[in-house]
Amino acid sequence: MGRLLGEEGCALHAYCLMTNHVHFLLTPQEAESCGRLFKRLGVLHTQYMNRRYGRTGTLWEGRYRSCLVQSEHYLIACQRYIELNPVRAGIVTRPGVYAWSSYRANAEGIRDFLITPHRVYECLGRDDCERQYEYRKLFGSHLDSDLLREIRATTNGGYALGTETFQRDVARRVGRRVVRGMPGRPSPASLTKDVEPDLFRS
Repeated sequence: MGRLLGEEGCALHAYCLMTNHVHFLLTPQEAESCGRLFKRLGVLHTQYMNRRYGRTGTLWEGRYRSCLVQSEHYLIACQRYIELNPVRAGIVTRPGVYAWSSYRANAEGIRDFLITPHRVYECLGRDDCERQYEYRKLFGSHLDSDLLREIRATTNGGYALGTETFQRDVARRVGRRVVRGMPGRPSPASLTKDVEPDLFRS
């Protein structure tokens, strides 16, 4: 995993490996970096498992699901969401007991060569000890249920997680809707709106 992160230009900030799924919080250098990373990871992991256990065929179900996250408002919430996953699942009572997540790296300073601290995380304190202390304090309570639903819905739908201003800006740049639409047919007025074509022009 560490080699692939470097080769595909992705920085990993948080992760959690569960029995039937995994969670990653990544910053890609390019728009296609995450897609390439997970494609290669899926191929290599399937080859390894097939050789080791004498099996054939695919290993993962479907493609990965993702959402774009507004760093300033939601990044730490997403890290908590990921690292609290085993607690919500009833596997452990405290995230630090679970060996297969990034919690101990982010909250306790246990060395994990996969983890690159995000700048928002680094703003939690003046040094590593202060950052880890402030981060641990965030785990004194569970995530708000509305926020949990929002994170899940945006990830499953491939939307953008952030403020309305952030979502409008992302939609303008990518040329598609990045929030869940209203049920039913679109109004005639919405069908006539133009979308700016050259979205990534500098």
